[in-house]
Amino acid sequence: MSRIFFTLGSLFGAIGVAMGAYGAHGGSRLIELHQAVITYGKASRYNMYHTFALLAVAWALDRWPKQKKLLTPAGWLLVAGIVLFSGSLYIQSLTGIHLGYITPAGGVSFVGGWLFMAWAAWKEK
Repeated sequence: MSRIFFTLGSLFGAIGVAMGAYGAHGGSRLIELHQAVITYGKASRYNMYHTFALLAVAWALDRWPKQKKLLTPAGWLLVAGIVLFSGSLYIQSLTGIHLGYITPAGGVSFVGGWLFMAWAAWKEK
């Protein structure tokens, strides 16, 4: 599982950097509304923050293999959060399409991922 989460974290990191660069440079012509720029920036930031968290899960799985039952759901919740939260905000800022409760579901996934990480760390001796 650590290899999967490390790979996904690395890919999400690349996406976060690419989307951030797109928004800062070429995408600024397409994203004309102030709110869309703010939304896009938030998507990119949260994408990157949680990419690092996913990489931490991969590291923790190798370091604390006994906590696999907690770290594996942590990793998948972070993956879901990146896709749902950042993905829906990217779509919203670039197309104007609001995806309703998908963004908050991604936020809840982020919180769950962090809580599972904390629980795993607490249980590790």
